[in-house]
Amino acid sequence: MTRHRNRTAAAMTAGALGLMLTGCGEQTPTSTQGSKIPPYADAEQLPEQLAPDGTTIVVGDPAAPTKVRVYEDPRCPVVEEFENLGGASALREMTVDRETKTEYTFASFRDDRLGGDGSKRAVNALRAALEADKFVEYHEVLFQNQIEVESSGGFTTSTLLDLADEVNGLRSDSFDHAVKTMKYETFVKDSQKAYDGANGDEPLGPGTPTVVINDKQVPEEIFGLLFEEDLFRELLTSAHRSPGWWKAYQPT
Repeated sequence: MTRHRNRTAAAMTAGALGLMLTGCGEQTPTSTQGSKIPPYADAEQLPEQLAPDGTTIVVGDPAAPTKVRVYEDPRCPVVEEFENLGGASALREMTVDRETKTEYTFASFRDDRLGGDGSKRAVNALRAALEADKFVEYHEVLFQNQIEVESSGGFTTSTLLDLADEVNGLRSDSFDHAVKTMKYETFVKDSQKAYDGANGDEPLGPGTPTVVINDKQVPEEIFGLLFEEDLFRELLTSAHRSPGWWKAYQPT
């Protein structure tokens, strides 16, 4: 389900987290033994691939020491805030720097709530962009335009193709065909199933956005940090530098 963010959550928890976020004593991990690999020049250079599970899209150095999984629905306005105004920019920076790798699982439940099939079509188009090695760029474009698109009826085939024009080299006969025919419909359905199963025995998924750092979900008590770029950067950096602290962390 879509969760409504609490704008005061970050402010309420920042003080409690302060000592932990600034007191990490473990050495920063690196992607390889010895010297650290130089960062990618920019997000367009990031490797992107489909994981063996067939539903996870992995962005960044596969050997990056910190793993961050993000659950998103393309039509969710709270995800749009995370991507455009919140902590997603910090996550992108750390992925470019080879400190993290980012794993995306896409839901499409908003279609059932709002009507239409815009989420499903957007997830299909994102999968098609992955085939063209343009997922990172197209993902950014979709969320940059989400509010305007939703106000005019949601993601449609024509809108998705028009937005693809903003990504250099994405449009092609194969990409257009995949978008028009819902070529990756099975991927869309399987991704929704993976999202639904992310809460264990719970019948519904964890909500969007949900962020999981090194297999530990950012808890509800500090959910607001996802929307405060600097605070989320501190949290993610601390979890990266001090994995033991993050594993043991419990909100108070």
